[in-house]
Amino acid sequence: MDDAPDVGELVPPDRTLMGPGPSDVHPRVLRAMATPLVGYLDDYYVDVMDDVQELLRYVFRTDNEHTLVISGTGSAAMETSFTNLLEPGETVLVPSNGYFGDRMGQVAARAGAEVVTVDAPWGEPLDPADVERAFDEHQPTVFGFVYGETSTGVRQPDVPELTGIAHDHDAYVVADTVPALGGVEFQTDEWDLDVVYTGSQKCLSAPPGVAPITFNERAMEKVRSRDSEVRSWYLDLEDIWEYWGEERNYHHTGPTSNTYALREALRLIAEEGIEETWARHRRVGGALKAGVEAMGLPLAVEEDHWLPTLNPVPVPDGVDDGRVTERLMDEHGIEIVGGLGPLGGEIFRVGCMGHSARPAKVAGLIDAFGAVLADEGADVDPEAGAAATSRALRDGGA
Repeated sequence: MDDAPDVGELVPPDRTLMGPGPSDVHPRVLRAMATPLVGYLDDYYVDVMDDVQELLRYVFRTDNEHTLVISGTGSAAMETSFTNLLEPGETVLVPSNGYFGDRMGQVAARAGAEVVTVDAPWGEPLDPADVERAFDEHQPTVFGFVYGETSTGVRQPDVPELTGIAHDHDAYVVADTVPALGGVEFQTDEWDLDVVYTGSQKCLSAPPGVAPITFNERAMEKVRSRDSEVRSWYLDLEDIWEYWGEERNYHHTGPTSNTYALREALRLIAEEGIEETWARHRRVGGALKAGVEAMGLPLAVEEDHWLPTLNPVPVPDGVDDGRVTERLMDEHGIEIVGGLGPLGGEIFRVGCMGHSARPAKVAGLIDAFGAVLADEGADVDPEAGAAATSRALRDGGA
């Protein structure tokens, strides 16, 4: 190959990200990401890591010492959870009511565990009675659940009841909060969770590539007392902790720019206040919900397990969901996406997360969404949708 590739300067299109993630990033976060690099064991970077840990404890609502960042996306944090807690031959209980519950099972199986499921239809949360029966039948040592299911827009209620069931059976609880943490209330310590993880690119509104996680001391005792080596070198928590803990020994090259960005994104949440951040997502997500429902598209989720940060909007009869998402992108610069798995072609997944959870962005989405749907022949009322969103934003004080 003789000639160097001729590629131009990066000029990304101007998008409004209203899908299931990533979300829009605040300009302060982008500036932080563009600041000069230092070494991954530089004293300055160690101070940045300390800041990130303290800010994460605030957002997770925990005092756990072992609160850190995995160098990878949320799926890397999922794998860290299960590969460190589980040993070959142990039984793990995971949900079957969404795409990411299924992924939990795949990850646990590769760790050598026996995987059993607690079943619920896609679009519905787990019933604690079903979880109790599954524990009585299978006696799992680890129970994983998805607090906010990205594939369905379902929030899992009854978390303290679920953790109580697991702990009554001496099991450990892992919670996936990827589209929820920082956007809806979540209480790691108060709800007695053993392991909780998330991703950086959704409600935290940082670029993808780092994944916050927290282990309580009970979970760490299990990790430290393993009989077998963790099956992943890169995700072995005790080795990673030598980098994030007091020793600060080399384990891998830390993603400096992503860590800068996450620190600034977490600072923004701390400045707003975590409870106000939750309230903003509920107000603005509620305005989005009011708009699509007034348009004639009631969300495909019940009110008591609605996830304000990820809204499953039904695809109207006779409408091609792919054409709608393509037109929104091409004509309005707005990203939403269709459904996954059995909900493919059945729902649009409309996010309202982080810096994208802003009144102007939701109002613009409703205007554009209604116009495209009507032009595609859907039986919707765009004017009613826009009016309902405007009214909800005004009345909610957003």
